[in-house]
Amino acid sequence: MGFFSFLILGLIAGAIAKFILPGKQGGGWIATLILGVVGAMLGGWLGGLIFNVSLTNFWSFSSWILAIVGSIIVLLVYGMITGRKGAKA
Repeated sequence: MGFFSFLILGLIAGAIAKFILPGKQGGGWIATLILGVVGAMLGGWLGGLIFNVSLTNFWSFSSWILAIVGSIIVLLVYGMITGRKGAKA
């Protein structure tokens, strides 16, 4: 996968991760999208280590799942570091 397609995948994965996570994430949409790109890289790296799968094909279902899960992980860690409060019941 090329750089720009990887960037687009990360941006979309970050938006989906922000939609999935409850509560208000700090940093706004731009920070979330940047964290989504970092999360896509993390997801690709973890997928390669654990499942022997990589982010090589833009239209691959596994690429999307790995990128979204990686983005969720990065957003959760970012929320813990910045002290984000979750949704209140």
